[in-house]
Amino acid sequence: MSDIHSEKILILDFGSQYTQLIARRVRESHVYCELHPYDMGLEEIKAFGAKGIILSGGPKSVYDEGAPAIEEELFELGIPVLGICYGMQLMSRHFGGEVIAAGKREYGHAELQSVGTPGPLFDGFFADGKSPVWMSHGDHVEKMPEGFEMIAKTANAPVCGIQNVARNLYGVQFHPEVNHTPRGDALINTFVRKICGCSGSWTPGQIIEDAVARIKEQVGSDQVILGLSGGVDSSVAAALIHKAIGDQLHCVFVDNGLLRLDEGDQVMATFASNMGVKVTRVNAQQRFYDALAGETDPEKKRKIIGNLFVDIFEEESNKLKDAKWLAQGTIYPDVIESAGAKTGKAHNIKSHHNVGGLPDYMKLQLLEPLRELFKDEVRTVGEELGLPHQMVWRHPFPGPGLGVRILGEVKEEYCEILRRADAIYIEELYESGHYHKISQAFAVFLPVKSVGVMGDGRTYEYVVALRAVETKDFMTAGWYPMPYADLARISNRIINEVKGINRVTYDISSKPPATIEWE
Repeated sequence: MSDIHSEKILILDFGSQYTQLIARRVRESHVYCELHPYDMGLEEIKAFGAKGIILSGGPKSVYDEGAPAIEEELFELGIPVLGICYGMQLMSRHFGGEVIAAGKREYGHAELQSVGTPGPLFDGFFADGKSPVWMSHGDHVEKMPEGFEMIAKTANAPVCGIQNVARNLYGVQFHPEVNHTPRGDALINTFVRKICGCSGSWTPGQIIEDAVARIKEQVGSDQVILGLSGGVDSSVAAALIHKAIGDQLHCVFVDNGLLRLDEGDQVMATFASNMGVKVTRVNAQQRFYDALAGETDPEKKRKIIGNLFVDIFEEESNKLKDAKWLAQGTIYPDVIESAGAKTGKAHNIKSHHNVGGLPDYMKLQLLEPLRELFKDEVRTVGEELGLPHQMVWRHPFPGPGLGVRILGEVKEEYCEILRRADAIYIEELYESGHYHKISQAFAVFLPVKSVGVMGDGRTYEYVVALRAVETKDFMTAGWYPMPYADLARISNRIINEVKGINRVTYDISSKPPATIEWE
């Protein structure tokens, strides 16, 4: 088995909204990393075997009562450490520096200025001694820590970059992980590849080779059942597991009545007909509609849908001899965002139906071959496995499907209206060339009626909202500036072609404060 985890970076999370971005930048350097809470014990840190450690930013002041602290012996392990924002302030204070509340806080763009010799971390970072960066801090380092050199500053922060090259300790006050710091990805790449000495074995081909070996070792001769949804994650999981164990994989496609238009037929054609994967189609629309009847709470709807999926999987697995594993397309952000979000130190925004284990009564064990991967990594693995480009690069679709794109109670009538409106919307985005410029687009059904007029008659029908966002990480997102002419055409088609709709709106909310999905 290839050992692509032998070189890895440990990221300790102090509660920054950008911590996931740090991990993504490290992965983009083809180096494996994991996020763990800031209070990870020293023995656990040693056992992790990191080639380098990154301390994230955080919302607290280092002097606040109960502020996140660190195992300070960490700095004595001889492992390269990069402190970002709050992480740099902790490092500074440990070595005798002074952190104070800034007279003028810095949030947003700033110009970083080189001071003296940049050193190994900032190799190639400055152009003419300057570089644009993104700041988000209230405190700053006022007095330099002992044994460190200052390598950067801004007009408002006297110390924005520090280094102790002999001990391989580095700190930056700005956020290199965000897109607003143009050369930030290069700085993180320098840290993990040059300073930490990682060779970069975390590539799609190596990920597949490693995953196939692990699946074979884990499963042996057992039978595996996988819930196939047609989305990117479950599709890539199916292709990966099928590559590893072939006919030992049995896919169950649950047509729950919450899918996009004609999606059931498309899933069967792709996997059963073209890839030779064993797929059982279960028509369970009415079971889901009955289970959801009368429920309006988004979290409860998610739980109902997820639990019913599990029940159906168990029913199907009982029909299979020696079925001992339930495979899921769980990916790393699902793990991070559920059960306390990030690393257990932030608020839970929403639960993911495929995270959190299985009921005690269920006999199957979990198989999650994508659990370590971010969405972009899943897509590149999917292409490497030979899945159709259009499937791999399809916009994300939530596990609960239309169940969380219908606000309030889910009814069959609402599903039919929404899937037809959504199909027109997506078709128009493809035709106009917008689809691949947008990170995610979909229609939302609003359970309210508005007055309209069609022909010479008054109408009183439902409303749909259109959503389209641009994002690189799905942690933050901006609404997509759709041309008015395209919006007008889409609205006109939906109102004329979908019976039951007489009004279309366009969502211009960013994340935050809104989420991408409405529920």
